[in-house]
Amino acid sequence: MSVLIVGAGSAGSVLAERLSADPGCEVTVVEAGPGLSDSRVRDQISDGLRLPIGAASSVVRRYDTALTEEPRRHARIMRGVVVGGSGAVNGGYFCRALPADVDGWGMDGWSWDDVLPHFRAIETDLDFATPVHGDTGPITVRRVAEFDGATASFVDAARTAGFGWVEDLNGATAEHAVPAGIGAVPLNIDRGTRVGPGGAFLQPALGRANLTVLTDTRVLRLTFAAGRVTGVLCVGPDGPVTVGADRIVLCAGAIATAQLLMVSGVGPPPVLRAAGVPVEIDLPVGVDTIDHPEWVLPVSWAPTHGVPPLEAVLTTDDGVEIRPYTVGFEAMMTGRRDDPTDQPHLGVTLMRPLSRGRVTICSADPDADPVIEHRYDSAPADVALLREGAQLASELAGATVQSEPSWATSQHLCGTAKMGAVVDERCRVYGVENLWVVDGSILPDIPSRGPHATIVMAGHRAAEFVSSSAGA
Repeated sequence: MSVLIVGAGSAGSVLAERLSADPGCEVTVVEAGPGLSDSRVRDQISDGLRLPIGAASSVVRRYDTALTEEPRRHARIMRGVVVGGSGAVNGGYFCRALPADVDGWGMDGWSWDDVLPHFRAIETDLDFATPVHGDTGPITVRRVAEFDGATASFVDAARTAGFGWVEDLNGATAEHAVPAGIGAVPLNIDRGTRVGPGGAFLQPALGRANLTVLTDTRVLRLTFAAGRVTGVLCVGPDGPVTVGADRIVLCAGAIATAQLLMVSGVGPPPVLRAAGVPVEIDLPVGVDTIDHPEWVLPVSWAPTHGVPPLEAVLTTDDGVEIRPYTVGFEAMMTGRRDDPTDQPHLGVTLMRPLSRGRVTICSADPDADPVIEHRYDSAPADVALLREGAQLASELAGATVQSEPSWATSQHLCGTAKMGAVVDERCRVYGVENLWVVDGSILPDIPSRGPHATIVMAGHRAAEFVSSSAGA
């Protein structure tokens, strides 16, 4: 059996390692970005104390989006384009989805009891040795034990306001929910080094004879024949090439996977026809997407040096997460701390939003950017809850708040190819043979925590679906 994986991101890296552990499975991974052998790449993605997404970054792709509609507020979002994907450039936040999130999906094979073994298998938790935590997985997870600067100020303010301390944000079970309160963020950052899926899973497997990784190779579109996907058209360092396999899995991330499906003719017919793309399969790709809306308040608390961008969060009963970012945005990206106007800030985030967005295409050209609209203001209840959360954050920060809150995004876009709508519970695309999707696209709803750990889990969980003979 041969498997072609499009994208070596958080899910694709795990899936490739899992599948290639079987010597009888030939695995080829096509990745648009560079590999990890280049020292400049490795230096950018290994430093867990900053986000390598600034203007000088060579490992991200930038997309324009409209956060709101009335008025239309524009922003730029980033996705990792490198072995490891966005998991190689994010802040290291590795909180799991909650049991209620997963059980709420209502998907066969994806209950909390189904996914917990995979959450455990991907990690080694260095702080907790309980039945819900893993101790042999490739990704190390640990928490900051002592806070200073902005984080300490926020934690003290939250505790003074009566919020309890949450020992383990990843400690939920089906019987016992994690309570609201303030707690240290589980981080896949070990002594300052980001331990992402690309380095933890895929890199150690590169010596396998049955695993091939084609880096700096962009997939342009899928090829179809008689109701099957036969391969992908690519452009690599040596020019155009077509790569085929018995089974093809899209792991390019919620934006790139949706765009690839649509330019290949899989998506809503009105969108495809308007873009000049012949319709192969009518499916709701890019419809009702979801992200975590965020309002940002700059504060004058002291920045924290030599630590990750986020060390602790406050969660409330109504689904708000308040994040005390340790430094300003520019310092997060560059590591510099010499700009007095670049200050720490509080992020007020809705973790169970009602608003839904969309991703569409306006051209059949795979190099043309997709159209991304978050539509964060489409649900009045969300705006009201953000306002209440910002008021709470302002009360906690007091006179240190520097300005009114501004709209932002957590950059957690997912659900562009949902299970139950675009793919089945085994991640197979409806209406076509030989095609799976395994990345943040498939999440039926966004988790009540940042989705990275859940996407890594999904890559681990889906390996058995792709490899099983019943899945063909």
